[in-house]
Amino acid sequence: MPDHVFPATNQHHPWYARLPLSRWRKDSVLTIPDFAMMRIGDTCTTRQATLQQADRPMNTTPSQTWTLDLGARVISPTTVHFKVWAPGADAMSVNIDTATSRNHPLSPTQHGYWEATVSGVSADSRYAYVINHNLERPDPASRFQPDGVHGRSMVIDPFAFPWTDHSWKGMPLEQLIIYELHVSTFTPEGTFDAIINKLPYLRDTIGITALELMPVAQCPGVRNWGYDGTYLFAPQANYGGPDGLKRLVDACHAHGLAIIMDVVYNHLGPEGNYLGDYGPYFTQRYSTPWGQAINYDGPDSDPVRHFIISNALYWVMEFHIDALRLDAIHGIFDLSATHILRELGEAVREQTVQCGRAIHVIAESDLNDARTITPITQGGHGLASQWSDDFHHALHGVLTGERDGCYQDFGSLDQLVTAMTDRFVYSGQYSAYRKRRHGNSASEPPPSRFVIFSQNHDQVGNRAHGDRLSTLVAFEALKLAAAAVLLSPNIPLLFMGEEYGETAPFLYFIDHGDIALIEAVRQGRHEALLSSGWHDAPDPQAPSTHTRSRLQWGGPITKERTWLTQWYHRLIQCRKSVPALGTGHPTDRFDVRSDPTARVLTLYRTGRSGPEAFVVLNFNPHATSLSLSHPEGHWELRLDSDSPTFGGTHDRPAPPHLTVPYETGPLPLPPCAVWVYTSQSV
Repeated sequence: MPDHVFPATNQHHPWYARLPLSRWRKDSVLTIPDFAMMRIGDTCTTRQATLQQADRPMNTTPSQTWTLDLGARVISPTTVHFKVWAPGADAMSVNIDTATSRNHPLSPTQHGYWEATVSGVSADSRYAYVINHNLERPDPASRFQPDGVHGRSMVIDPFAFPWTDHSWKGMPLEQLIIYELHVSTFTPEGTFDAIINKLPYLRDTIGITALELMPVAQCPGVRNWGYDGTYLFAPQANYGGPDGLKRLVDACHAHGLAIIMDVVYNHLGPEGNYLGDYGPYFTQRYSTPWGQAINYDGPDSDPVRHFIISNALYWVMEFHIDALRLDAIHGIFDLSATHILRELGEAVREQTVQCGRAIHVIAESDLNDARTITPITQGGHGLASQWSDDFHHALHGVLTGERDGCYQDFGSLDQLVTAMTDRFVYSGQYSAYRKRRHGNSASEPPPSRFVIFSQNHDQVGNRAHGDRLSTLVAFEALKLAAAAVLLSPNIPLLFMGEEYGETAPFLYFIDHGDIALIEAVRQGRHEALLSSGWHDAPDPQAPSTHTRSRLQWGGPITKERTWLTQWYHRLIQCRKSVPALGTGHPTDRFDVRSDPTARVLTLYRTGRSGPEAFVVLNFNPHATSLSLSHPEGHWELRLDSDSPTFGGTHDRPAPPHLTVPYETGPLPLPPCAVWVYTSQSV
């Protein structure tokens, strides 16, 4: 999620905020002036909604196979059923692009829904709803917006795609090695289909097991991070639309890869956001730094909750998505007795049982609140896993020495130890950056409940110049960062291009059509970055900003690029082949020791089977030495980052065999060295 404040409005009632942001700060709630809010009010109507039938209670799940009951639903080759929620409308109709192009009236049903079954309509027909006889708008649940956020919606038959992944049963959480990518900057073509050509490389050359797509819901224009989506059910048209995404998912499963979708349920983008014309989808009781908060707990919130939960089920059922990454849940406000996160997670788990496929819900949260992943029986929301920003900040702070912004709270090697063992560095302590106490304890959940990384789209793209780690630290430190992530017991995530040291920036870019909105975003971002000490950020609206953010697949194949790619491959190979180096199990042992003088960490890990593992991570940029008295045993070398295979000098090679306690004196360590050993039988 980009950190700067977006104008929180719909296109036809614009206001343009210029509110400052803190560098990487995502926990603040900004008060939006009353005049800036959408004109919708919290009108009091019935709070029940429907799932499959009008009289089905909101919180029940049908026992039969799930199908989307909103929008345009194909009944036969020439018949389509339309359904939309518009509780304040006096009249509703649907206008369909045909020879006559006439309006077909919708009938009011329970709880503010309007419906009609229309003959003479087929898949691929264009249509729009007409509110109160004169206001034409796209479908809030449109499956496809071929002409963008202001164009007409298209009828899509969800059963027409020829899926071949019938034997795919999903992937256990513990097996995920995630590769995050942005569709339009991952390849020169910028499409779903173009990603398919890279799947053998990702699976075989690198070794990842899961792709994670940044949001693909329809945004304005053709260049966007994805967090400005306004049609949550419609895959971005210039990426390839619904069929393009389905081809990618089907191909991923054919390659044995899971696919994760980043979804945004804390706000909608400003341009093309017409939901306020239909009903109270948003609320004035809360606000977010990116736009109006979604109405999860006020009057008329049940149909809104149904809309969002239906979207989650839509991706995992119609598109066979294996996991959802919920963006910035600290911007989701709900004081209901049953929180929307819990209800959404339960709905997804129900479909996991129904379809016999592993499906996960992973949260991104800035709260350091373990309740996100605490089981429902223990009072939590029960989600499968969550991102750990503390791990990133601790690792980044140690590697780069940066101390501004959020990094003022980080920088010591002991904090990295805490991030590895206890998951949250801040579990109730005072944060100088936040100027308050922050977090609670996360030491109880198993390591598989946390996703860790040295880079991701936020931590790179929210820098003024989109600096990747490859431009901030030395080559040897890149290998060290990779080992810290991939040899830890949590779920690892890589950001596209890091595996070969991509140096092209990942910048923030937009493609809005409203001039005032463009200027508001430019000014807001400039002021925010200036307050953090950054200058001369590229224009987010300029096409060149997007072009510069593309991976340089055609760049020179340098030795460093080859060495780093081989290093990532070997680390992942070790992670897969040695259980003690994989995602941790509650019964596994994980012991981390720190030598603050030498700036060295040693990791001792056990698995449920196979040899034990011993890892040395040298965070000293200079050669140092290490005295070893733990873990006791006989160890055989698996990997040495200073090997010539990985671009090292081998001036101080790791001993091929090592007995601990090591009694012949301190071991010499090269700068930023990584040694990986497994136990040896004697």
